[in-house]
Amino acid sequence: MKKPIFISLLLLTFVFAAFAQKKTLYDFTVTTIDGKPLHLSDFKGKKVLIVNTASKCGLTPQYKELEALYQKYKTQNFVILGFPSNDFLNQEPGTDEEIKEFCELNYGVTFPMMSKISVKGATQNPLYAWLTQKSQNGVTDAEVSWNFQKFMIDENGNFVDFASPRESPFSEKIVQWIEE
Repeated sequence: MKKPIFISLLLLTFVFAAFAQKKTLYDFTVTTIDGKPLHLSDFKGKKVLIVNTASKCGLTPQYKELEALYQKYKTQNFVILGFPSNDFLNQEPGTDEEIKEFCELNYGVTFPMMSKISVKGATQNPLYAWLTQKSQNGVTDAEVSWNFQKFMIDENGNFVDFASPRESPFSEKIVQWIEE
């Protein structure tokens, strides 16, 4: 009789531990491109599209579409966060200051840009570990395959889905997610 009670209590402990360990976007703090800390909990109640970016990539023109998407939906509890990364063929070699200037001058980027980070490998930023590993986000594994991979986070800070680098920011998948 004591053994089933012990096993039940043990299982209950594991269930509570699993819930307690579930992270959301709001558990992370990042650094803006201007060097200031940004608590991602500041985006509670907003859908967040996270994109790893690069200035010298064939997909760099997506900055224009990303900015247009941001302008169209920013008043509807939506934000885009850009994370420059030099992880793919050194396509983001610049400093944060150079990246910021490039984005503003060439694409008129006004959505929040973060400091350059690593999105894969041994030096992967903890936010990107959460975005790319089912064991952390609870949804799916989504290894970053190239620059401009897009991650969708709901209004409660939960990982929802991702879109491949070549998928347009205005793809049906992304627009439907924003509008639902």
